[in-house]
Amino acid sequence: MAAPDLQEIHDFLVPLARTAGATITAARPTTSSTDNKTNAADLVTETDRAVESLISQKLRERYPDYLFMGEETYKPGDTLTPSPTFIIDPIDGTTNFVHTYPYACISLGFCVDLVPVIGVVYNPFTDQLFTGIKGQGSYLTSPLHNHQKLPLKNLEPFYDESGEGGLGKCLVIGEWGSNRSGNDYDVKVATFKKLCADKKDGGAMVHSIRSLGSAALNICSVAAGWADVYWEGGCWAWDVCAGWVVLKEAGGEVVDANPGRWKAAVDGRRYLAIRGGEGWEGVVKEFWDCVEGELEVGM
Repeated sequence: MAAPDLQEIHDFLVPLARTAGATITAARPTTSSTDNKTNAADLVTETDRAVESLISQKLRERYPDYLFMGEETYKPGDTLTPSPTFIIDPIDGTTNFVHTYPYACISLGFCVDLVPVIGVVYNPFTDQLFTGIKGQGSYLTSPLHNHQKLPLKNLEPFYDESGEGGLGKCLVIGEWGSNRSGNDYDVKVATFKKLCADKKDGGAMVHSIRSLGSAALNICSVAAGWADVYWEGGCWAWDVCAGWVVLKEAGGEVVDANPGRWKAAVDGRRYLAIRGGEGWEGVVKEFWDCVEGELEVGM
């Protein structure tokens, strides 16, 4: 099999994302028309299924030799392999979509040898299109940004010359997730508390924590420089694959959410995404010091 033509695949995914976006914005979901997956907070709609069906059909017609992994067709036991694979979330941010909160997107990723190499993330409500190809940079195209290279601003060092700054100067994104009990929920609650607590009480006193409801858009926000750190445990490869490329090509990094693990796997379900900038390793260590326990998901 010939090596994938990353540019050609990227150029196919972009209009596909926009087509899927039109399906999403034309839908009129309600809270009473949704189904539940694992619990009442883990939602899925007919639009999720319809968009994934549309995308998978187009991809399989165009690229029959490549594998496909999608959120709505995933079955327990399915695993990511080194083979070229499309990793797709038809609507990342379904809860937002159901409540008409305009922070949801189509996330189209492509992996080779378990490494994300193409990312297309499109929010049809704001017409923001984030794209990235490994080794070629990442970009934002929107009504306010005409295919502007990411990050959108000069990335300041995390620490000044005197060593001040670091995590305490950061805007952090963290998600509660749909599982609201057990070890990982307790770790999240305790970690969020420590991140926000005053330094005199042993906390990091971060500027603030945002919980916005879409992993792909969260990672793209870090890539753009709108936020500094995104910490997550419990999402899936289809939530992060596309955004991973966008962030890495913008100079950012992805490590494990659990302390001491510098290497994260795209299907590892634990992620700490951080923007580029001198001193990022020190901020990661500061963040890990705030993690109260260890996330069990993905272990």
